[in-house]
Amino acid sequence: MKVDTMNERPARPQPTPTALSAPYWEGLARGELLLQACTRCGTLRHYPRLLCSACFHDGARWQRASGAGRIHSWTIAHHAFSPAFADEVPYTLVTVDLEEGPRALGRWGGDALVIGRGVRARVVHRDGAQELVFDPI
Repeated sequence: MKVDTMNERPARPQPTPTALSAPYWEGLARGELLLQACTRCGTLRHYPRLLCSACFHDGARWQRASGAGRIHSWTIAHHAFSPAFADEVPYTLVTVDLEEGPRALGRWGGDALVIGRGVRARVVHRDGAQELVFDPI
């Protein structure tokens, strides 16, 4: 296990991009939330998948999402899934209905949680990786 020598805590797990997910991670590195769009029917999807859930076509192009959406649900993590997050619990993850249609998951960056509350995505660069954070608007 790698250790962050400045903080003497384990380093955060890093994503392992695949050929399918690399454009998504590259977009986050640039501060952009990208969605796949089916090249046959135009259906948008998030997270990256091989096939369209509407027509099962395997062609996709990437497009930038607005980052705007509404809270669908949330969960509060009270136990760290990795020792690297032990000093951050509890933290809240929100599921957001993006205005483009798909749902996305990210950290909550606000105060009061309300189903249907408007949010905007931002990308936080931390510990050599990117996090998707949703803030209230």
